Amino acid sequence: METAGASTPRKKSDGDDHQHHQQQQVLDGSDIMELVENKEVFSNFVDHKFQELDRDNDGHLSVKELEPAVADIGAALGLPAQGSSADSDHIYSEVLNEFTHGKQEKVSKIEFKEVLSDILLGMAAGLKRDPIVILRIDGEDLGEFINGPSYEPEMISIFSQIESPDGSLRDYIIKALDKLTVDQGIPPSTDTWVISNIVEPAMQSCALDEHEKPISQETFLVEFKKLAECVAQRLQEQPVIVAHSENIFDGSGIRRLLSNKFELDKTMNAALENVPKDRNGKLSKDYLRVALDALAPSASLPPLGAVDQMDKVVGEVFKMINADDGKIIKEDEFKKLLTEILGSIMLQLEGNPISISSNSVVHEPLASPSTTLLQPSS
Repeated sequence: METAGASTPRKKSDGDDHQHHQQQQVLDGSDIMELVENKEVFSNFVDHKFQELDRDNDGHLSVKELEPAVADIGAALGLPAQGSSADSDHIYSEVLNEFTHGKQEKVSKIEFKEVLSDILLGMAAGLKRDPIVILRIDGEDLGEFINGPSYEPEMISIFSQIESPDGSLRDYIIKALDKLTVDQGIPPSTDTWVISNIVEPAMQSCALDEHEKPISQETFLVEFKKLAECVAQRLQEQPVIVAHSENIFDGSGIRRLLSNKFELDKTMNAALENVPKDRNGKLSKDYLRVALDALAPSASLPPLGAVDQMDKVVGEVFKMINADDGKIIKEDEFKKLLTEILGSIMLQLEGNPISISSNSVVHEPLASPSTTLLQPSS
């Protein structure tokens, strides 16, 4: 899923949730659960899919025959097509490995059913944790935003953030579009499809006044509104469907992990398996980050490097407890330090939760993953 950069976290206060007119549909995994738990329906689904994929009718699926199934699962997960992004390609190959257990051999119907059920349940669990909202952006929210009370203050604040004294009006507008989100009814404006089908045509059809330099705040407000009206018009003719997910890291996952001693020990031991020890069984503090990264999924933390704000928090915690001095310590000390690091991160997040939203453009009409998976392909 391509993220349109973590947009500045907006606290959703009750008053802030203005009625979205755009149609939305929440994918929370319940459709998928229903499909897998309904034995009869799921068996029919598997029979149907298997038959469709088993081109040579030998009762087994080769890796070649499995590929379309993997592509379907990817599409249902909202992944970009195979070959278009290294991140999602990694997921594709994992799915394929699940089927073939990493060996290039054929898969029987029973194996296919088991693995498919595991993958779908995994998807459902992921969606339950971080539901994806499918939004249909059709210009209505954008119209409301530009004619509403928050337009001026919000755009003045954006104008003041754009540093480009000799920038053209067009530069200002592109940068401002980048700072608006689905909340204001703007689809991810860095998406190439959105640029060529919505933003560019709107720029062309909209006569902007390019004469003045440097651009004044007044001109910016007037001209941006003009362009936004053209964008809203384009969206009316060609609505954009966006998959939107929000993640809040508030430390609750760490609290859960720390409060369960058994779970914590098990997770710690697994995390330390990949950390090199010297001949006395001691470990270097240099590996604390590696171990923390291995613990991340169990503590509901993102992987290191995925979320800037989170990396900052981790960096501060490491400074605070001198975790970067590279000393060699005993294993139990290493575990104690890791626990301390987790505790400090938890306190930071409880005080200042980090929220991230990601938006990616979906080019198919609205359909839930399970229906996509259930469609017999023509």
